[in-house]
Amino acid sequence: MYKLYTRPGSGGFVVEAALALAGAPFDQIDVPKTDQPGEAFLAISPLNQVPVLTLPDGRSMTESAAICILLAERHPQANLAPAVDAPARADFLRWMAFMSSVLYPAVLRFYYAPRYTADADGTKAVKQAAVAEMDRGFAIVDAALQGRDWLVGGQLSLADIYLVMLVAWHPDVDKARSAWPNIERLWSALREHPLLKKLNTSHEMWPA
Repeated sequence: MYKLYTRPGSGGFVVEAALALAGAPFDQIDVPKTDQPGEAFLAISPLNQVPVLTLPDGRSMTESAAICILLAERHPQANLAPAVDAPARADFLRWMAFMSSVLYPAVLRFYYAPRYTADADGTKAVKQAAVAEMDRGFAIVDAALQGRDWLVGGQLSLADIYLVMLVAWHPDVDKARSAWPNIERLWSALREHPLLKKLNTSHEMWPA
């Protein structure tokens, strides 16, 4: 059985969704937010971050995008992503890598700005740059969604859930919803998805 270390409002949102969609049983361990975690948790998450997924064989992995890709591969019957040999697989890997390397770090720089500067007066500039990077990245994804119902392939995938999780963290949600109409169209549909509505009650990713 899987074990998921997570907390409300974290990147564990998309991993919980992946496990639920796959029908994979898992134990959920809520990890309190603290700068002084126990040694046991640091052994599986050296950066003191969630989510962490412990696999049935006892190995643990971090990085929500990597976890999603692995779960999609391990549970192909759930159609969490295009099949490995499907043409849309390349797009799936591209966008998961793009979102995890461009958008997710920008979100972190905004909310944890002091980590990214040694200048006590520099956090405002870090936040401004982070929002600019978010906006540039979301605009690219919005353009890719033009004329499409889903980000990759012809059906819902974990890339779509990963995207709406990230856009829900934008510091100006009203701006996000108006500036990127294609993302908002996708997000609007997923706000009505029964599973995501259920997860949102605990994670409070967006107003109910």
